[in-house]
Amino acid sequence: MRRAPARLVLLGTGGTIAATAGHANELTDYRVTEDVDAMLAAVPGAQALGAIRCEQIFNIDSRQFTTAGVLRLARRIRALLRDPEIDGLVVTHGTDTLEETAFLLHLTIRHPKPVVLVGAMRPGSALSADGPLNLYNALLVARDPRSRDCGILVAMNDRILAARHATKGHTTRVDAFGAEGPGVLGWISDGAVRIVQRPILPPAAPFPLTGLRKLPRVDILYDHQDAGDHLYQAAIDAGVEGIVVAGLGNGSLSPAALRGCARARRRGIQCIRASRVPYGEVTVKASDDEDGILASRGLNPQQARTLLRLALARGLDTTAIGAALREL
Repeated sequence: MRRAPARLVLLGTGGTIAATAGHANELTDYRVTEDVDAMLAAVPGAQALGAIRCEQIFNIDSRQFTTAGVLRLARRIRALLRDPEIDGLVVTHGTDTLEETAFLLHLTIRHPKPVVLVGAMRPGSALSADGPLNLYNALLVARDPRSRDCGILVAMNDRILAARHATKGHTTRVDAFGAEGPGVLGWISDGAVRIVQRPILPPAAPFPLTGLRKLPRVDILYDHQDAGDHLYQAAIDAGVEGIVVAGLGNGSLSPAALRGCARARRRGIQCIRASRVPYGEVTVKASDDEDGILASRGLNPQQARTLLRLALARGLDTTAIGAALREL
């Protein structure tokens, strides 16, 4: 029996995928110029993939995203997923902060329908622009029944990534986005969606959107040789409610970082030690309880910051936040 056409919504937020430059060989100096309708119209064959409705949430570079904007996007996604007339969603997004938005959605939204984030590393005006094919592939993933119950997804450079693990690992190459083993769920090959592993997801999102209107401020501080503790004092003076340290190696902290975190903990500020190393888990140390510092475990600094903001917004204490980190 022939399958009914997919009913998809394409949400535009801007980014390189919506950008153009003055010349075809300009790959980095560009500005956001195209709305989501124009992007879709420029992708040959896209309209044949289903009934696609476009919505422009905002149209900016993702480095300009704010908490209010991301929460607005998340609430719109949640509302659309509840619509029985919609089968899946695609969100165009700038790559600078795509992984942060994807992880927040992973923590706040759980629904069987596919939600696929997509971006580009080259503007639409560039030689060999990657945006059109990335968008086409994202629509393929969103319409495919095998994408259901996989959580929030990222489709970039023919790969299908779990938002929980997706990271940007290169500044300019088209294969910038990737993930460690469990984060690569599959790929798109010659117009076919191949999903070879599925994530194990709890039935409910850890931090539902209901009641979330703002998130507390949490800073990320980068540790290094000869670090000082002045940035910790600056964060305390600025009124942060949490600090994530991009620590050394296995989340090790320099003497200055330990002093800074101790000072912050005396002020009731929650601290998490992550790692500036891109891969590997930050393991728990015997001294963590005494120091009042949590290990980020499998989360990188930006992911740990997102989780900590959501946890603090829900009023979780150190023990509960530690349990949330352990579950992820």
